[in-house]
Amino acid sequence: MARLSLDEALGLAAAALERAGANADMAASTARALVLAEAQGLGSHGLARVPQYATHLRHGRVDGRAVPRLLTARGGAALVDAQDGLAFPACELAVLEAIRRAREFGVAFAGVTRSHHGGVMADHLRPVAAAGLVGLAFANSPAAMPAAGGRHPIFGTNPLAAAFPRRGHDPLLVDLSLSEVARGKLMVAAQQGRSIPEGWALDKEGRPTTDPKAGMEGSMLPIGAATSAKGAMLALVVELLVTALIGGRYGFEASSFFVAEGNRPRIGQAFLVIDPGALAGSREYLDRVEVLVREMLVDEGVRLPGARRERLRHRAETEGIEVADALLAQLTA
Repeated sequence: MARLSLDEALGLAAAALERAGANADMAASTARALVLAEAQGLGSHGLARVPQYATHLRHGRVDGRAVPRLLTARGGAALVDAQDGLAFPACELAVLEAIRRAREFGVAFAGVTRSHHGGVMADHLRPVAAAGLVGLAFANSPAAMPAAGGRHPIFGTNPLAAAFPRRGHDPLLVDLSLSEVARGKLMVAAQQGRSIPEGWALDKEGRPTTDPKAGMEGSMLPIGAATSAKGAMLALVVELLVTALIGGRYGFEASSFFVAEGNRPRIGQAFLVIDPGALAGSREYLDRVEVLVREMLVDEGVRLPGARRERLRHRAETEGIEVADALLAQLTA
């Protein structure tokens, strides 16, 4: 294992993406997001994604020249066109628009269409929480899960996230995939030659598997799949929010992220931002959040959402991050 400072990791990731064809702004924005994920211990959404994104750039699945633009806007609603580029610059633009419009109108909804893999959705909401606003984020992805009662993949793993600012503390950050685990964990397991627990995925014949490669070729299991259809229903809600409303492709219309060749995914992301000042008031909101946090922490062992990630992030700022030798060699090459 090698240890890199965050700046060293940023420079390496950005250089690799630029060499693969990304423009400087796209490469820098993407590198920031991937290094932030790595610093939080989220390796499945960290530097391991650089080779994947670089492959998509080289095979034309991503347009490295793309510059996101505001496509339509009215009141508290805005739509950003990623123009087939990597998602991160477009998501940054959408979040800034949502913050600005939420301050003016009290609430705002900003979508991103013609996009790519959105990374850690909660991280897009950090500027929202820093502005004292509440944020929700949604995204779809290439088909990985069946509908309730179905067998073939239709929905993506369709993450959703939330950020709730606190007074004098890191925000509460909630981030979850609607599959039993994020599909990126299968990618990392396959890269490292490890098996996966039963209950994460099915092979392409619909049988439970512990082989991550078979799971990536098959389908993911929704959360709660063993006892109910709730995970699949939530995936349906997210799918419609980021496709039918904003013109993104459904998961079953997008080629997998885990293959080199295929179509441009053109999936969607969306951000809902709420100003507490337009409702009960910012002071009342912050007071009430702390009441809930205190009650949660009465029980020993309760961990606030996002607390572990923030602890790792703060440590990485001084100690750097560990990168597997094989991945470092791949990035350097």
